Amino acid sequence: MCYTCAMKRINKRLTLLAGLMAMGAAVAGPLPETAFRKTPYVGAIAVDAATGKVLFEDHADTVARPASVTKLMTLLLVLEDMHAMKYDPTTRVTASVRCSQEKPSVVGLKPGQSMTIDDLLLSIMVKSANDAAVLLAENSTAKNAGREIQPGDLQAFVVRMNNRAKQLGMTNTHYETPNGYPPKPGSKRPFDTSTCRDLVKLARKIVTMPEVFRFTKTKLCTVTDGAGQPLKMVNHNNILVKDKKKILNEKGESEVDGLKTGYIDAGGSSIVLTGIRNGKRAIVVVVGSQTSKLRDEHARKLMVDALDKLNR
Repeated sequence: MCYTCAMKRINKRLTLLAGLMAMGAAVAGPLPETAFRKTPYVGAIAVDAATGKVLFEDHADTVARPASVTKLMTLLLVLEDMHAMKYDPTTRVTASVRCSQEKPSVVGLKPGQSMTIDDLLLSIMVKSANDAAVLLAENSTAKNAGREIQPGDLQAFVVRMNNRAKQLGMTNTHYETPNGYPPKPGSKRPFDTSTCRDLVKLARKIVTMPEVFRFTKTKLCTVTDGAGQPLKMVNHNNILVKDKKKILNEKGESEVDGLKTGYIDAGGSSIVLTGIRNGKRAIVVVVGSQTSKLRDEHARKLMVDALDKLNR
């Protein structure tokens, strides 16, 4: 069979499969609303990043399950490690068995493979890779102890996450993982939880670090994976990536430059969004939306309104 004919047959099968999947989704319908997943959201807030002044809030203290937004605390602790000269962006970290057991989204690390800190940070912020977050957590604990990774390092990092949250005044936040991955069905492990107001406190700290934005505003990038192969990644932040959702300045440049999205069935869609206009930065948090479309619609509107208010 010729190559062109083979590709036509494959495309036809893929089209049929996509149609069947769409029909199945239509029959199943949306997941039911819960205390952690609502229309339009569980909570929302918009603030002036410089002063913390609240520009809008709606149920900002309601506890939510922000999923991969959790990776922002992992990002903060790793950057603080590097500020303390514990390691640097070029440091290579060897994958453990534990990190290789993570479920998607992943970069596919296998035990014994290695990636640089820089590529691991891009992986958690652009691709939202769960295995990369675990490896960064384990490495952080090990390097702070001056040794190689060993069992228990992941749990020790989570303790640091909760301690740092307390230092930042995140009184309604509790971490169980470095990546926000939900517990297995029937598990007694709690979810990672937080509130809009607490996530603003975390975001305000993060945006004081200029190097953050190289990771959070990257739309598309290629890293070197654990096998030494190029791995292309696209940012999950639709307001940053998709033309119809972008917030542009007069020069046609994106005013949004971060920070992180998250989704789990048991917690809906969440986002911590930040943008800047004329040197004035706003932070918007929306948690627990029934759909990513609702999340993006409300987060985008809140960001536009916040930047308008800050520039009056």
